[in-house]
Amino acid sequence: MQLAVKQLREILQLTAPYKGRRSQYILFNLLGALFSVFSIGFLIPFLEVIFSGEELVRPVPSEFGWNAEQLMHYLDFRLKDFIFRIGALGSLYFFSGGIVLMFLFKNLFNYLSFFSIAYVRSGVVRDLRERLYSRIVLLPIAFFSEERKGDIISRANNDVKEVEWGVIGGIEMLLKHPFYIFFYLLSLFLLSWQMTLFAMLILPVSGYIISRLGKRLKSTARQSQEKLGEVLNILEETLGGLKVIKAFNAEDRVKSNFRKTNDNHFKLMVKLHRKELAASPLSEFLASVVISLILLFGGRLVLSESVALDGKYFIGYIVLFSQLITPAKALSESWFRVQKASASLHRIGELLYAEDPIQESEQAVQIDQLKNGIEYRNVSFSYGDEPVLRDVSFNLSKGKTIALVGTSGGGKSTIADLLPRFHDVKDGAILIDGIDIRALTIRSLRDLMGIVSQDPVLFNDSIRENIRLGRPDASDEEVQQAARIANAHQFIIDFPDKYDTNIGDRGGKLSGGQRQRLAIARAVLNNPDVLILDEATSALDTESEKLVQEALENLMKGRTVLVIAHRLSTIQHADEILVIDRGCIAERGGHDELVLKDGLYRKLYDLQSF
Repeated sequence: MQLAVKQLREILQLTAPYKGRRSQYILFNLLGALFSVFSIGFLIPFLEVIFSGEELVRPVPSEFGWNAEQLMHYLDFRLKDFIFRIGALGSLYFFSGGIVLMFLFKNLFNYLSFFSIAYVRSGVVRDLRERLYSRIVLLPIAFFSEERKGDIISRANNDVKEVEWGVIGGIEMLLKHPFYIFFYLLSLFLLSWQMTLFAMLILPVSGYIISRLGKRLKSTARQSQEKLGEVLNILEETLGGLKVIKAFNAEDRVKSNFRKTNDNHFKLMVKLHRKELAASPLSEFLASVVISLILLFGGRLVLSESVALDGKYFIGYIVLFSQLITPAKALSESWFRVQKASASLHRIGELLYAEDPIQESEQAVQIDQLKNGIEYRNVSFSYGDEPVLRDVSFNLSKGKTIALVGTSGGGKSTIADLLPRFHDVKDGAILIDGIDIRALTIRSLRDLMGIVSQDPVLFNDSIRENIRLGRPDASDEEVQQAARIANAHQFIIDFPDKYDTNIGDRGGKLSGGQRQRLAIARAVLNNPDVLILDEATSALDTESEKLVQEALENLMKGRTVLVIAHRLSTIQHADEILVIDRGCIAERGGHDELVLKDGLYRKLYDLQSF
């Protein structure tokens, strides 16, 4: 029970920013429930007119009393007296019109309640997706190396949708159905307290059976959402690697893998739907059992001489009780929605509350420029238990260039990633102007830097917006000047839409050299003090490499540069070259000096010369 209350509270907390709309929803449902009872209540005098026949007899007066029996006798007297005074035909018209009017108000307030909740459910989805997106943007890069992209997309889409339905279910469960149930039960109690007590004794049994089904539903719902994440992840990877799949004739293999995962999801969904769809017929069957028992019990009361229960009130009671089934059944369906939403909210929470190891100190200071230089002091780092860097130390003075070379997997990119705090060092420290970078604000630290990587990351937007990603307020003149420095202006103006040209998903409409020069233009516009170049020319053809290398030289002028390179020809003029081997600095020095040492650098040099 405590778990159920906790789940319901978690779902309803999402609606806290919309208290005004919730209040409207409560008011409209309260009025809707009242007019729903009145609409059935007007049926009883209608039956009185039908059963009384043409001859009307003045009723015997009855005294008003607060107990249920006296109150019913008094209301019966007032009803018969009203019919006697205006006549059978007049009463027929009056109560028929009254039924129509009550149903009109009932449905009007129902519509207004739906109108109020529409804003809340859409607002919750918007807020939840915004929180998820903000969290995804803020989480460290290491987090996504352990998570599947498809699963993250599934949480932002399908799980959020389940939460939306859970919000509707939770609100209806707490702020709608109880009003209808309360007013129906109150009316039923006034009509016959004996029958109502009997009904209340047998209803909890059906409620227990339905709740047991709900617990099983939550577990299956969570498994199905996780499996859907795997399906979407395979789809995302396939779209990204379609060229490779076709090149290696691997279509059958990836289709087989997708089919297997998709079939597993199918089986879970069938299992989920069987449990979910069982709720409605099960609750309806249990309701029919309850009604049959009440008919039996109430019939005995009508036939009993000790308890006087008028036939029209008995019929009215059955009609009212049948109306009670609808909110009671909806209550069980709402409970199933809350169970499914609770599973989805837990998956979303794993993202929203994921631990972020990159924390900013409360006393963090801002840095505006690089004054002296950067120092790596006895830096060690590991991914989990696997050491990547061991006791790395070097100094990068302002305006100088240090190049990192070595075999793949040696730790070069990790050294570069530690500088903007994409990861934090395990031991040692990285200092800028003598200050540990962990004592600086992350925003000001990254503002110092521009990064150009081997695989430039571009977005499905115009050329202009891709260049001014880091400076959205940059003018068109500044954007064009950055493009000229990056040797990109000429190919840009050759497009029909020039700087407004959409470059497609990940810049797919551009060549590799064009994408790289756009990335360089973006870095130029940002005007960074420190430049990190991660194999920026290694994937280009000779002509593109020449244009990109010229652009990089323009970008590097007067800047502090940390460059990672496989092609040694691009870093011969670096102030210092560090040869990284298995996480350590194996050699260091200038190009000529390292060639003469006849060590690891010389081997790399000879291989590339050959």
